[in-house]
Amino acid sequence: MKPLQELTTLARRLPDVKITGITADSRAVKPGYLFAALPGTQVDGRRFIPDAVAAGAVAVLAVPGTEAEVPVIESEEPRLTLAQIAMSFHEGQPRTVVGITGTNGKTSVARFTQQLWSAFGVKAGTLGTLGAFAPGYEYALRHTTPDPVEIHQILSTMTTMGTTHLAMEVSSHGLSQFRADGIHFSHAAFTNITQDHLDYHPDFEDYFQAKLRLLTELMPKDGVAVINMDGPGSQRAAEETRAAGRQVFTVGRKGEDIILHDLVPTTDGLRVTLSWKAVRRTLELPLIGAFQADNALVAAGLAIVTGFDGEEVIEHLADLSAAPGRMQRAGTRVFSGGGEAAAYIDFAHTPDAIETALAAIRPHTEGRLHVVFGAGGDRDRAKRPLMAAAAAKGAERVIITDDNPRTEDPASIRDEVAKGAPDAIVIAGRREAIEEGIKGLAPGDVLLVAGKGHEQGQTIGTVTYPFDDVDVTAKLLGEVNA
Repeated sequence: MKPLQELTTLARRLPDVKITGITADSRAVKPGYLFAALPGTQVDGRRFIPDAVAAGAVAVLAVPGTEAEVPVIESEEPRLTLAQIAMSFHEGQPRTVVGITGTNGKTSVARFTQQLWSAFGVKAGTLGTLGAFAPGYEYALRHTTPDPVEIHQILSTMTTMGTTHLAMEVSSHGLSQFRADGIHFSHAAFTNITQDHLDYHPDFEDYFQAKLRLLTELMPKDGVAVINMDGPGSQRAAEETRAAGRQVFTVGRKGEDIILHDLVPTTDGLRVTLSWKAVRRTLELPLIGAFQADNALVAAGLAIVTGFDGEEVIEHLADLSAAPGRMQRAGTRVFSGGGEAAAYIDFAHTPDAIETALAAIRPHTEGRLHVVFGAGGDRDRAKRPLMAAAAAKGAERVIITDDNPRTEDPASIRDEVAKGAPDAIVIAGRREAIEEGIKGLAPGDVLLVAGKGHEQGQTIGTVTYPFDDVDVTAKLLGEVNA
């Protein structure tokens, strides 16, 4: 990795240029801006240099050999250089920033960590899939790990507003594109790794290596990585983190720091028995799904390594609440002859996540388990039949519908998904599929609506229409109950 390029270095290279802003979006350029012409998987940002200059760009960041009518800052890794410049341009970061990576569980771990910190009275925030949140601050994001300019604008604003602790989700895209390289992470966490994003990464090894960058490169030498040792890939993550000279704090049944001894699903949550520093205790977690115990323990580990008392942290686990769209209860169907059936919403959108979600909710199910899900368009096609196979393995009744088809034909996506579950019901239209799922419920059954979780819209073509799984499911339940 190249030495950090401070803004003063940039000023020396461009002595007659005053830069008033930075962006990688030519449409956002204003007079005085530096335009980062980044290489892309589909479009080369250098195509938009003339537009950026016409809009007032006074300098361009690009790969060597780029020509423009304004000074060009050449970099072999322009994405990395952009992250370094953005860090220097937008000064200020919360003094404690923990990065959380893995295929599943990042959002819940971030939210749980923020809740634990807040229980100690600190001003804590989160940044990731759900957006950026801190006391008095809320900001919507388009990506789990935004571009570095947006990241540092957020961090600077949070710091100005008094946020001292931040739990940040870090995606494989963000890590491979150096979006998080200017962030001063103090510690990190690894949840698990399973197949995902192979539409972007050439293979699973590349995907894994991207995740490991957070633990082995971006986290400082004196940082500690909290690792769920029960998650796939955890052993390798721990070994490579230690090999890179960093410490490891492990949790789970196979953990050595916070050890999970027993877990019993209850009607309203989980009863867990764990030990911290050889002291065993049992407590109730108000969370649905066994995997949420894993996420809670990773969050507890992050709270402990960031300086909070372990015994008090463990006590506060009983006060956690689920993140929006993560095993979130949407309501119940009430039957005239007695009995109820519950409906939950979850973000599970990979084969492993669907399998895990269904297995986790099974112990809370007295009758049959139903699942409604689809697969996103313009994304990893290989996982589509695997998602259906996982659904058929874990549920008695499977309904395949649309997720975010984007620019693909929805019917074609459904057909590809259905290859993994030939006996599944296939319904065009997500609302209609959820309605069918509810109508098929009997007392003691559970319906899981998977794939979109917290999302507030459904993208069909290039247009995003309002659609909230929680809201739609709750309204349909109300209609059926009425």
